[in-house]
Amino acid sequence: MTTTATTPAKARGGIWRQTRTFEPAVRLLFLNQLTINLGFYMLMPYLAAHLADGLGMAAWAVGLVLGARNLSQQGMFLVGGALADRLGFKPLIVAGCALRTVGFGALAFAQSLPTLIAASLATGLAGALFNPAVRACLAVEAGEERRVEAFALFNAYYQAGILLGPLVGVALTGVSFRLTCVVAAVLFAGLTLVQLRHLPVRVSEAPRERRGQFRTVLSHRTFWLFSLAMTGSYVLSFQVYLALPLAAGGTGVTTALFVVSALVALAGQLRITAWTRRRLSRERCLVLGLALMGGAFLVPAVLGRGPVGLLLCAAVLAVANAVLYPYEMDTLVALSRGRWVATHYGLYNTVCGIGITLGNLGTGALLDVTGWSAAPWLALCAVGLGCAAATALLARGGRLAAG
Repeated sequence: MTTTATTPAKARGGIWRQTRTFEPAVRLLFLNQLTINLGFYMLMPYLAAHLADGLGMAAWAVGLVLGARNLSQQGMFLVGGALADRLGFKPLIVAGCALRTVGFGALAFAQSLPTLIAASLATGLAGALFNPAVRACLAVEAGEERRVEAFALFNAYYQAGILLGPLVGVALTGVSFRLTCVVAAVLFAGLTLVQLRHLPVRVSEAPRERRGQFRTVLSHRTFWLFSLAMTGSYVLSFQVYLALPLAAGGTGVTTALFVVSALVALAGQLRITAWTRRRLSRERCLVLGLALMGGAFLVPAVLGRGPVGLLLCAAVLAVANAVLYPYEMDTLVALSRGRWVATHYGLYNTVCGIGITLGNLGTGALLDVTGWSAAPWLALCAVGLGCAAATALLARGGRLAAG
């Protein structure tokens, strides 16, 4: 197995102090992700209630509106990544944020089902445009030596947005849901203008020829195997939204699950990344993170559905994600060999999105059959350990380093 990059591994103080060691473009990308998640999570958790209670829509219509956003985002990730590699990262980031401004603004005033679906599709497509471009741009701007460190900070800002968004959203929605939409749209409008002015123009390090983009990515066997192995991590992470809240059975514990997850990431991400970089190779970090994710579900299997077991499970999942995420993102760049990086990210997101859908169907079916016995938790544990074993096999011979 290869070793990680030889950069200073020790965390340089807190999140802000370490942020200041990066170039302005990288700092802007951190702010970008914080604002994106702040705006998204102040609005989306309360959209279903607005549609059902505020507009009196039937359950099937609510599901259709919410599903339209997910479908447009997951289905268009590959297109967004491919366009970022062709046109440059900045145009796609700016366009995505501008489109989400329009989508959230439309949600503030939409009343009919077709208008709501159109607004939901716009918000999803926006994410498909900027998500692969942001990650590819961060990889290029941070450079090979500081890529892992940059993605660790990126995840901290990502989690901060998830933590703050619902808190801001519940206060604004207490006044009116329309106000929440307008504030979220204003945030994205401001972000669009800041990026338009300050984000440097960068293009993919892919070859300048325009042929072979999709052939290069789609025929990359190791990339496909890695994507399939890592899909399990997304299925397990998503249980903070599915199995754990269902087991909690109340809003108090459910809220605590998200708070614990975010606080663990904010407090521990930089320390965890610094520790793992000093002691482990990138490949071993991937295996460790996946194994920890699987092991997290042993806690409710043993302790049951009580708050202590569920919160401890969420905390271990957050630690596992902090171990995994920077090296996962770094591995994708290594596998791409600097060719069509955003396209690789886009396809990866699509594969993982499909995996989440199938995994949630399987988890739900298992819960229907077995109830809240230990079986669902043990099955989720087996997923994590199986993915860890698959990743360890892929790492043999340096395949994850060379791509």
